Amino acid sequence: MSQPLRVDLIVYPGFKALEAIETLSVFEYANHHLLQHGRPRGYALRIVAPQAGRVASDMPMALEAAAPLSLQDLPDLAVIVGVRDIDSALQRQPALVDWVRAAAPRLPTLVALCTGCFFLAAAGLLDGQPATTHWSAVPLLRARFPAVRVEPDRIHVRAGRIWTSAGVTAGMDLALALVEEHHGRALALEVARDLVMYLKRPGGQSQFSVHLQSQGTDHPGIRAAQDWVLAHLDQPLPLAELAARALMSERNFRRQFGRAVGQSPARFIEDARLEAARRLLEDSELPQKTVAARVGFASEQALRKLFARRLGVSPQDYRARFGGSAG
Repeated sequence: MSQPLRVDLIVYPGFKALEAIETLSVFEYANHHLLQHGRPRGYALRIVAPQAGRVASDMPMALEAAAPLSLQDLPDLAVIVGVRDIDSALQRQPALVDWVRAAAPRLPTLVALCTGCFFLAAAGLLDGQPATTHWSAVPLLRARFPAVRVEPDRIHVRAGRIWTSAGVTAGMDLALALVEEHHGRALALEVARDLVMYLKRPGGQSQFSVHLQSQGTDHPGIRAAQDWVLAHLDQPLPLAELAARALMSERNFRRQFGRAVGQSPARFIEDARLEAARRLLEDSELPQKTVAARVGFASEQALRKLFARRLGVSPQDYRARFGGSAG
């Protein structure tokens, strides 16, 4: 890449400061490492807004927008930051929606962080396309823009030239994915280590840790069953045994589990096994057959099928890409 890519970070009053700063940091750290390797800077960073000047964030800080939005001076990569109150932001920023609609066909890459995707959806860019956002905004996105194929559990989603991410720190994962695409995996991992990130999460990874989800369950019997699952993934986990631990019939357990957790017991178990398998592949050099056994699969084939269906990669490719010794 001979010339740096022009990156415009688009902010507006009330934008999420953390999302803005973390995204700029990933690209600036990438520049730093490129220079250390004797390579030219990869990114020319600029802050823009509907109106140039000081733009207040959701925190006691502001950013200075160097220029206003323009259709005559488009960047290579535009990044729209999210906001806490997206309903109000949409009402206050119709010009941003208009700019997105007009600029999108000429932008090589368009990124929306968190609720920033609502501006894209309002411009009609996400109709029929997959997208994600912060988990708390998923119901509103679905209700407001039913034509969008919302993928609520993804860290980030790519649909051609358009990228969307989950909330807050997921913007760093998306920015790292772009750095990897532009400059290679090794550089992206150098940046991740500098930022003390857990390497780099794949876009298909869940927004939630299964362990965190179980801690948020209010029903004590259901939470006890979840804890048992997480501690005994290497064993068969029949519904009858889980229901007995929750002191319920199987039918009532299935119903109460769905209410408390928002998914079926079978899906929770699958999520837990997938997360445990990912961690083993990332953090150890155990053979795949051993990994499969430790998370409750009788064969490597079952593990491969789960990874292909849920993450779109094989366990071997996942380890090569995200394992601690990769790159």
